[in-house]
Amino acid sequence: MEYKIITPEYFKTTGWSGGTTTELFIFPQTADYQRRNFQFRLSKSVVEVEKSDFTSLPGISRKLMVLSGKITLSHEAHGSRPLNSFEVAEFDGGWKTSSRGKCTDFNLMTTGKTSGTLRAMVIPESQAVRYEIKRNCDWLFAFLVSGKINLSIHDKIIALEKDDLLVINKPTLKNIEISGITASELVFSEVSLES
Repeated sequence: MEYKIITPEYFKTTGWSGGTTTELFIFPQTADYQRRNFQFRLSKSVVEVEKSDFTSLPGISRKLMVLSGKITLSHEAHGSRPLNSFEVAEFDGGWKTSSRGKCTDFNLMTTGKTSGTLRAMVIPESQAVRYEIKRNCDWLFAFLVSGKINLSIHDKIIALEKDDLLVINKPTLKNIEISGITASELVFSEVSLES
């Protein structure tokens, strides 16, 4: 099992019609989002306008979690739904999609048979919680939305600060012990590659 921490200075931020998007991780690492040749991609976006249209991404499955703010997602011919903090919407990237409201959100995009999950945890200050890995996954990510935490992995203590991303390839552990140094919010993503 290999792990590393990616800190914000290594992320790539670009503009789009509704705000900014920050690529946190892409696989394979030689992939290019513009070429759509990835198996999965994790990103964080800031929606700065009241109404925005999503980029059409046929062949890409999307999961979107609101981190702060509130939006209503509308999919032409597929309905609409409001999203509050830490709620997740799953949709086809090829759908004509728009949103109303301003927010910061977390995105997982997958292609082919690659699949993944998004789950949020709120950790009170000075409290310890356990995150249980729900499935056999190839990659496990923990993104610290706010606060400061320590994680215990195989008897090692790993410190994460705001906007740090913990990346674990081929996790062999069943759970992770997390201690809140301050009140913290964390998003986990488990990704399984196509077989």
